[in-house]
Amino acid sequence: MNVPIRTINAGGRLIDLNQPKVMEIVNLTPDSFYQHGMKPHLTGDLIDVGGCSTRPGSEPVTEDEEWRRLEEGLNVIRGEYPDAVISVDTFRPAIARQCIERFGVQIINDVSGGSDAMFHTVAECRVPYVLTFNQPVDESDDITAAALRFFSQRVQALCDLGQNDIILDPGFGFNKTLSQNFRLLAQMEHLQLLERPVLVGVSHKRMIYQTLGTSPSEALNGTTVLNTIALTKGANILRVHEVNEARECVRLTGAMHVG
Repeated sequence: MNVPIRTINAGGRLIDLNQPKVMEIVNLTPDSFYQHGMKPHLTGDLIDVGGCSTRPGSEPVTEDEEWRRLEEGLNVIRGEYPDAVISVDTFRPAIARQCIERFGVQIINDVSGGSDAMFHTVAECRVPYVLTFNQPVDESDDITAAALRFFSQRVQALCDLGQNDIILDPGFGFNKTLSQNFRLLAQMEHLQLLERPVLVGVSHKRMIYQTLGTSPSEALNGTTVLNTIALTKGANILRVHEVNEARECVRLTGAMHVG
């Protein structure tokens, strides 16, 4: 196997993902499944801003409302953190393009699984793209094999358009049962076959609090446990609400490889 591609070009800045990075979630939505909201101090290596909730059962807001939220939030973030590497969490190509052109957003994080219009947009704008495995799979089927097929087909479609920087998100919590989430996590190292960076977002998700019989607000410890497992399985980016705890996961798992 060739050496996996573990760098991305974010607005002319080469980001080395051999050392895992922490992506900090900034929700601009009033109905986020885990209310963390705008924070006064952003310390993540990457900042992921969203204006449309993707929690299970939520109804997407209109495109105009999503843009209103993002415009307001990005104005604040760019003003206070002009050098931040910003990702926008959106499935709408027009929103993605506006964020790139107006605010210099460097990454598009699309949880929908992608569309032709979005693929063309990110390829034309030359920004890294987070491709999410968001496809229903029968409980009896091999979830990891399904993820590999899904990613292989869509990565090829993106490459055909000249898109170079592609980040793979297994999509924990999206169109998956609890069992499928954990099976995919247990076998996540197989995604290394695709030779692309991997982003993991399990922060305060249902697979944690339903398994433990708790609530989203009580899922920090479980989040830390699963983030640690994800790092040992090859995760390059952790998408989280709590940055310090995620950084500790990165440092401690990294210490196992020293020497």
